Amino acid sequence: MPRTEETSDDMKFMKVALAEAQAGFDEGGVPVGSALVEDGRILARGRNKRVQEGDPIAHGEMDCLRAAGRRPHYRNTTLYTTLSPCMMCTGAILQFDIPRVVVGENRNFEGNIAFLSERGVEVVLMDDPACIDLMARFVRERPELWNEDIAEDG
Repeated sequence: MPRTEETSDDMKFMKVALAEAQAGFDEGGVPVGSALVEDGRILARGRNKRVQEGDPIAHGEMDCLRAAGRRPHYRNTTLYTTLSPCMMCTGAILQFDIPRVVVGENRNFEGNIAFLSERGVEVVLMDDPACIDLMARFVRERPELWNEDIAEDG
């Protein structure tokens, strides 16, 4: 299961992911942001752009990985995401063998933290109030869009 101790770098890079989530929210999209970091350096950032681009797989983590471009490996990376990853994004994390994922919150969407942990990914769950509040606001204000994003009839 995930450990809950985050580092000061984790807090710093989660703020980057949260800024992406806020930008997505401000654009009328789903507020999930992400950042890919290697050795203390941001390689890429992204946000859920399903609404903005009409792309059903443009989740925050997928947009971030796309922005990172081709890489020979992800051996020393950490993926930051404001919300627990869905199965599609979990699959990408496992496919690229990303060793560490820091999750802002899983209260609004449980996601697949246990699945990642069971497969050897180090998962840090921050339970960040700002991540929780932004997603809760979105779910409350745009339930139809949220249900579309998670493929529920709602």
